[in-house]
Amino acid sequence: MGATAVTAAALPTVPVLHSEWIKIRSARAVLGSLVAVFAATAGVTVLTAAAIGTSEPGAMGEDRLLGAFFGVNFGQIAAIAFGATAFAGEFRAGALRISLTAVPNRTRLYLSKAAAVAGLAFIVGQVTGLVTFVAGQAFMGDDALSLGDPGTVRAVFGSGAYLTLIALLSAGLTALVRSGTLVMSLLIPFLLIVPFVVGQVVGGAMRFMPDRAGQMVMRAQADGALGPWSGLAVAGLWALAALTAGWLAVRRRDA
Repeated sequence: MGATAVTAAALPTVPVLHSEWIKIRSARAVLGSLVAVFAATAGVTVLTAAAIGTSEPGAMGEDRLLGAFFGVNFGQIAAIAFGATAFAGEFRAGALRISLTAVPNRTRLYLSKAAAVAGLAFIVGQVTGLVTFVAGQAFMGDDALSLGDPGTVRAVFGSGAYLTLIALLSAGLTALVRSGTLVMSLLIPFLLIVPFVVGQVVGGAMRFMPDRAGQMVMRAQADGALGPWSGLAVAGLWALAALTAGWLAVRRRDA
């Protein structure tokens, strides 16, 4: 009887997930930002490798493995936009009230939306990681890495996982503040500019920021206290904290 109850409770989630996929597919800005994750990451990496990859040793960065995913620095901007726009639509023109009419259980609605974002970001992220690595290394000549080299498979998988966590971080913050524009205007500079501006002031603490920690999984060698998987776990904790805060906000605030 217990198993039957669990199955019955889970079944309604399937159409909710399907409806969230329809929302993403039908919103051009959301779908476009998801496509941009691939285009920016793979495109920038390939173009950079083709332009300067063989110009001199270390042209793509001191860490050759991390340099193979150079475009992730740009792809994460698209991942932020994907997570933010996927959630922001619920907070415009009373859309959340309509969604809650169809799915009164706020937790189910929220988790289904987060699962849709995570699933799509992960699939696109894994394809992006593999294409980025293979296509980029094709232009690296004698300095090219292969999938058989130490750490490369981990980095390919980790790059996609990292982009997924950044999208979820953005999604959770959007649910918290109810504004995708605000999240993008704050989170993008936070990840791209703040580490370089204040990095010398706060020192080693910057290694625990979501971008620095999460990108450890793409490094050939550990840098500091965090290793590849522990760094990715730190980024995961950032995403989990944001999603939890967003869930509490959706549960407690009026639609």
